[in-house]
Amino acid sequence: MSVIVTDQGFAAPAPLRDIVPLADLGPDTTAVDLSNTDDPAALAGHLDRLVLIRVAFPAFNDGRAFTIARRLRMLGYTGQLLALGPVIADQYAMCRRVGFDGVEIPDEIAARQPEDQWKFRADWKAHDYQSRLRA
Repeated sequence: MSVIVTDQGFAAPAPLRDIVPLADLGPDTTAVDLSNTDDPAALAGHLDRLVLIRVAFPAFNDGRAFTIARRLRMLGYTGQLLALGPVIADQYAMCRRVGFDGVEIPDEIAARQPEDQWKFRADWKAHDYQSRLRA
């Protein structure tokens, strides 16, 4: 199983919908899983009908998904965007800054890093040093 983390804390994942990998993208697809090596530009003509995109973090020390999330938002994607995999609480603020709405973590990570650790980082805008420098 897994846990969805948002600024409000932990939640159970929504009932599974048909989430397909990029290679299986079709005209009726509404939810896609991207690997950390997929090119988000491949979704350019489909972004308006996608309601969910999950981007894989194969390991907490592989940050390519951060770039993919930012590129998806720059391409105009407005649907739900989740980081998927072993993201750690310390990375949550960065996930939110680049455009992720939340993260979907394995139960093991949720057990090791309880909800209060994630909620502590939910005030991610308050810790944005660039905003403080511009003020």
